[in-house]
This record gives sequence, C-alpha cells and structure tokens, in this order.
Amino acid sequence: MKEFEMCARCWAEYQNPLDRRFHAQPNACPNCGPHLELWDREGKILSSHHDALLATAEAIRQGKILAIKGLGGFHLVVDARNEVAVQKLRARKKRPDKPFALMYTDLELIKAHCHVSTLEEKLLLSPEAPIVLLKRRTQPSALILYPSAKVAPNNPYLGIMLPYTPLHHLLLKELGFPVVATSGNLTDEPICFDNQEALSRLNNIADLFLVHNRPIVRPVDDSIVRVIGGREQILRRARGYAPLPIKISGFSQEEQKSSFLLAVGGQLKNAIAFLQDDRIFISQYVGDLETLATFERFQQTITDFQQLYELKPVRVAGDLHPHYLSTQFARQLNLPLTPVQHHYAHVLSCMTDNQLHWNEPALGVAWDGTGYGLDDTIWGGEFLAITDTGFERVASLQTFRLPGGERAIKEPKRIALALLYEVFGERLFAELKSFVYLPCIKAFSPRELNILRTMLNNNINTPSASSVGRLFDGIASILGIRQQISYEGQAAIELELAIADLKTNAVYNFELIQFPDRTIPLVIDWKRIIKEILTDIINNLSPAVISAKFHNTLVAIIIAIAKNIGRKHIVLTDGCWQNKYLTEKTIALLRQENFIPYWHHRVPCNDSGIALGQIVATLRTKTNN
Repeated sequence: MKEFEMCARCWAEYQNPLDRRFHAQPNACPNCGPHLELWDREGKILSSHHDALLATAEAIRQGKILAIKGLGGFHLVVDARNEVAVQKLRARKKRPDKPFALMYTDLELIKAHCHVSTLEEKLLLSPEAPIVLLKRRTQPSALILYPSAKVAPNNPYLGIMLPYTPLHHLLLKELGFPVVATSGNLTDEPICFDNQEALSRLNNIADLFLVHNRPIVRPVDDSIVRVIGGREQILRRARGYAPLPIKISGFSQEEQKSSFLLAVGGQLKNAIAFLQDDRIFISQYVGDLETLATFERFQQTITDFQQLYELKPVRVAGDLHPHYLSTQFARQLNLPLTPVQHHYAHVLSCMTDNQLHWNEPALGVAWDGTGYGLDDTIWGGEFLAITDTGFERVASLQTFRLPGGERAIKEPKRIALALLYEVFGERLFAELKSFVYLPCIKAFSPRELNILRTMLNNNINTPSASSVGRLFDGIASILGIRQQISYEGQAAIELELAIADLKTNAVYNFELIQFPDRTIPLVIDWKRIIKEILTDIINNLSPAVISAKFHNTLVAIIIAIAKNIGRKHIVLTDGCWQNKYLTEKTIALLRQENFIPYWHHRVPCNDSGIALGQIVATLRTKTNN
C-alpha cells in the first residue's frame, strides 16, 4: 500500500487514536486507494472503478472470457453454465479434458449441486478458502444454475471454492451464478500476476482484462483439498497454507541451527523448502519446471524465501535424478549437495507430516508414475523399510518396459501393449487376431504395431519401470478407458472413476516371488492379474467391476507384503495415493489387520511434498555421520 498516498480524510482517520482505522496500514478509500480498470486486448481502458465491475459482470453474462486479477494472480473466468463459453476457454487454453475449478456464490447453492460433509463445509468456509473436491448430486436442485458438463467432463466431482476477496464477493453477488475460475496461465506455465504480463501472455485467451493497481508481490495459486479417510488431504499447497511451517523433532538443536538447509524439490509439481531451527517452511506450489517461465519462477521463489526469512543456506538437498532441472540448479550453487532418492523423500515427507518419528521402524508404500532409482532405472511401485541409517527396498513391482520412453506416458496404449508383451511374448504379435477384441490393439495402425514389435523384440528405447502409476495407465488402456492423455494422471483418474458407486471385495490372483539373495527380496508378479482381466473382458464384465477388482488387488498386495515384512506402521505416500478409493480401502483393511496406516494431511502426497522429505533425509544423513 506504500504507493497509495492517503487523502486528507483517510489521513485524519489514520492519525486519530479514537478512530478504528488508527494506524491501519491498508487505510484507503475509493479516492486514494486501489481501483479497478477494465481493459481490452490492447490495454485500452474501457471503464474504471465500480463501472468496471458492472461491465465485467455483463461481459461474463454475454459469454466472454475475462482475465481477472485477484489476490495471488489472475483467474480466467467464464459463465460456468455457458457450454459454448466453457468450450471456447478449453480451446484457447489448449486444455481439452482437465476439470476447471469453480467459484460459487454461496454455500447453499453448493449444497444444492453437491454432497457436502461437515468437514467439507468447514474447509469451504475456512480462512484458507481452498478449492474443495466435492461429489456432484445425481439429481441436483437449482438446475437453472447448474454448471455445464464441459466444466469437468465425465467426472463425478467438482472443484469448488467460495469468494475469498472483496472483489470476488462483489462480482459473484452481481452475477448470482457459478463461474469457472481457473488459473490465469498458459498450459504448463506459471500463473500471471502482473498486469502487463497478463496482457501479453493471456492475450490469445481472454477477451477482456479486469485489473487493479495494487501490485502482487508473490504469485500464488489456489490450494486444492480433498477429504480422504475422514480428514483433509492437501493436493496443491498454495494460497492459505503456504508457507506455514512443519515442525520437526528428533534432531539436536545444534544440528538444526547449523544446517540452514535448502531443498529444491523435484521436476514436476515443484515446491521448495527451507529449514530454520525446528521448522521447515515449504513454498507455495511452483509447477512443472519444463518451461522457461516456470523455471524462472522456481529461482525467484528461492530468492524470495531467502530474503523473507533472512536465510543463507549452507547446504542443499535435491532429487537423485541427474537430469532434473532442480537438481542441476542445486549443483550450481557450489554448496554441499545431498542427493535424495525420490521415494525415500516421499516416505520421510509423509512420516514428518504425521509427526511419526523419523527413526520409527515404518514400512513406506511409495507408488507413483516415475522416480529415479538407485539402480538407474525407473521406480514407482516401492516398499521401503525405514532403517536407522536410511532405507531398504524390501519389495517392488515386477518391471515392464515403456516403449518410446516419455511418449509412453502420454500414450497409455503403448504401456498396455508392453504389459501384454510381458505376458504373451512374441505370441502377441504372431497371433494378433486373437487380441483384436482389445481396444488398445485397435488403437494402433498395422505400421505402428510393427514398429513397436521391433522396439520390444530388440529392446530399443524401451526403459524398464516398476511403476504402479504406469500399471494404472496400462490397465485403463486395456479396458478402453483412455488410450491417450491430455494431462498428467488422466488415465489413472478415469480408471478410478469407472468404479463409480460399485461395492465389491473381489480380487485378482497375484504372486509374490521371493528372492532372498537379491537386492529386492520380494517382487510382485502382476502377470496373472492381466490374464484374469482379459478373461473378465471376454466374459463381458463391466469396466466398473474390473477396475474395482484391480484396485482391491493392489490393497491385497499391500496387506500381504505388510504381513511378510512385519512392521506395524504403514506409510502411504506418493502420487497414487491421491486416489480416494485406493486410499480409503487400504486404510480400512490395514486397520482391520491391526496395522497403523499413515497418509498425507498438510503436505501433498505428490511431488510438491518431496522437498520436506529431502530436508529430513539430509538431517538423518548428517546425524548418522
């Protein structure tokens, strides 16, 4: 507010000790304080002050896309009921499928459209005001105000928040209906927070720009929360939650105070963290470091933290992956660097989130899509036993190949083909007509199948992975749910959603292979699961039943390995545990078998949470040395 000089009236209030605005730093009025302006794409002022708000509301009613400057950056806003407008936003933002967040006028309307539990209501009304994932009602009342199906295609959940600034309250009161309020950015780029930056970067998306002249110092996205297992789980930790610290214990004061540590996080869903005394401060969500704009935002976030807390790190921690941009940045700092294995960091993050002592003999179940392993392969289906000095990889998913490497992640049909190849070998291609009933086979042209056959037969560009996340992708493709994705985790999400409200405890058969003399004592052989899924497809079982049986089987695998390893504390961490069905089923059965499950709460289970684990891993290393 230092740029806004108080007028005589405001100055008199500020100086009067009997006035409620005495020494109120943001003291201002419409004459001397911040004001709104509505701009066109050339930056021409069309209207200002309250007239700008009214003109914005009218433009939204007409189906236009508005870029609106809020608290931590810009939102792209359209009438959520207007299917044409929503689809236009999807096309311009190049976001064909991923659900949009919504902002509702009030809690009553939310309850008319969605099921809202007591905890979910508390989250919606909390000062943090996050986006809360809520299940839609099958027969909502207030249909005239119901959002278009294009807001969250084929998804029974809506991400909803309430107005959290005066501007949002005024605008939503004027409109009287829910709006899409998605981050003001290009796909894979950070949120815009400066007026001129937004005018430049969002020019091909927004029709008009509602801006104000109060600068945003630090950009921050909306936080996302979901209730899983009866408590909140933060999926994106940003506005309202960051940078609130996480307290740690178990380390000496000398160790903590001598260790001004910086953790740079990972490559995707990046967030950084700093250690100060017995508190770890985790930054707001930064994003995927694959674009120059996001990588620059990552560097600025580190600079901001150092200035804000007057910290100068003497040591840095990062991911073990040598090609992560965050790790490469850490190397250039010329500080002692501790590289931390990806899934080990996840387990320590969850333990710290739950205040479980870092020396507790816990068993971590770290399941995700990709993580760099100690053997230079892709891990992602790991059971890690925490030891006094580090961890032991006590069990893992049997590896399979990813034809085309990174391309297989975007095309689950390639993973499906690789899974079938592991089960049937060359017979898959020699007797191809026997498999044409599968959607994943139909998704390829004969030429593509020949190329992939050569790749698999000769092990050309087919890195191996032990990833549960990639297994989810492959099963989704085999069932015909998703052959190609447009956003991370889409196939796995749709595989979970296929279950809907089905209730079954049926499972598939699997095998645990014991190798007492090898690095990994237990390997999960999933080939029988694939064979039985194919049998169910032939017998015309629905995708809902097959998906539920697959999820139940993963839970059964966890129970079997937990009993084999014999540790009471079971830590569920990493991206696969954003899956509500999987998490709640696992929690219930672990408790039934007298284990104690731990899952994430204040820190995301995805890669936004690993910076916390990187710091704890570094402290453990130094303590044990």
